[in-house]
Amino acid sequence: MEDNTKLIESLLERTAEYGKASFELVKLKALDKTSEAVSSLIPHSVVLVLVAVFMLFLNLGLAFWLGEVLGRTFYGFFVVAAFYGIAGLVIHFFMHERLKRIIGNYFIKHVLK
Repeated sequence: MEDNTKLIESLLERTAEYGKASFELVKLKALDKTSEAVSSLIPHSVVLVLVAVFMLFLNLGLAFWLGEVLGRTFYGFFVVAAFYGIAGLVIHFFMHERLKRIIGNYFIKHVLK
């Protein structure tokens, strides 16, 4: 009977150790995936900022040029704003779900990789 008790205690100790090790492994895997996702966001963010600055100056130049062609500076800004307004409406009504699915799949792919 005493052998059975020692055997059960040993089994319980091993089970507890296995549970602790499994929990630690899950924590480390989650940390790895999180750090990988965050580290891939930083270079993308830098590129996004550079593209945004480029687009800002490109749009300013285009607006001033169009304003000069149309005779009034602010007309150029209205034309550029109208272009982005129409583009935003088209994206919202016709491409919103597709973009949402693409971005979601991209994120899930990187997290589960």
